[in-house]
Amino acid sequence: MSGSRFAGLFPQAIKWHSMGLVGKTAAALILVYFIVVIALGFYWTAEPDSFDVTLNAQEKLPNSEQVVGSTTAAALMRVAETMLDKPGGFLSNDIAPPGLYLDNIPSWEYGVLIQVRDLALAFRQNFSRSQSQSTEDPDLLIVEPRFSFPNDSWIFPASETEYRRAINSMSSYLSRIADPLNQDAQFYARADNLSRWLANVESRLGSLSQRLSASIGQTQVNVDTAAQQSTTADNQRLVKTPYAEIDDVFYEARGATWALMHFLRAIEVDFEAVLRDKNALVSVRQIIRELEASQRTVLSPIILNGRGFGFFANHSLVMANYVSRANAAIIDLRELLNQG
Repeated sequence: MSGSRFAGLFPQAIKWHSMGLVGKTAAALILVYFIVVIALGFYWTAEPDSFDVTLNAQEKLPNSEQVVGSTTAAALMRVAETMLDKPGGFLSNDIAPPGLYLDNIPSWEYGVLIQVRDLALAFRQNFSRSQSQSTEDPDLLIVEPRFSFPNDSWIFPASETEYRRAINSMSSYLSRIADPLNQDAQFYARADNLSRWLANVESRLGSLSQRLSASIGQTQVNVDTAAQQSTTADNQRLVKTPYAEIDDVFYEARGATWALMHFLRAIEVDFEAVLRDKNALVSVRQIIRELEASQRTVLSPIILNGRGFGFFANHSLVMANYVSRANAAIIDLRELLNQG
């Protein structure tokens, strides 16, 4: 009897041992999963390097001669492609780890996307048209609204799908302006066209500078009250970026200045004759230098938010300095372009 009783315990012991192995295996798999997710997260948060806009244009048109507008069109395509094809791909619409919990690179993507949208609109409304009554280019009629598609759609359709359609249409436009037998597609490098796009850039950078400076919080005079308004407003207001959004604003500015740096390098090539005529080449190069300085490596593992003259650094204020200086130079550049 006793022997049979002990014999009945062996299957139970084997069962508990098997359950222990399953638990250990599951725990090991979960641990490996978290390690992989964290490692991918670090890899995916690396910002893309810059590229040479002239070489990029040659790569986009390997068998065609470079024409006015080809460098800017190719730069727009490459910036958008980099946003989609960098490590981790496009993260703004991710619904699974590690993209789900990453917010710095999606903010970077948003900054890039805003600049891409603005330049695509400039192509549609200004660069491709000789005057206000001209017909809009059929390819650019697709490019601009596709890039304006929301950046957080992950299916039916995914944001990436719409943006790649925009890139393909931009590639078609680029091929058409480079074709000497096709006179329907054009790029007009005029001072007024460039000034209109820069006016939009100026507004974007001004907003970014204010949002970056608001990282420490400050009481400002409400300049909006200088004009007649729909409703009354206080003469002063406290402007402060929420603590959880400080790094998001910083990386949005990094993305915007990264994209704008390449666009202005391309503008320097395509609008060289106009800029020389207006004695504005130096101004463009100075803007590019300020934007390049904004792309220096961030050595801190986190975006610090020390007060302006405090013990710790404030990365947002440093970025705001470069953005403000670039914005001031753009204002001067527009004045040169608008002169007769």
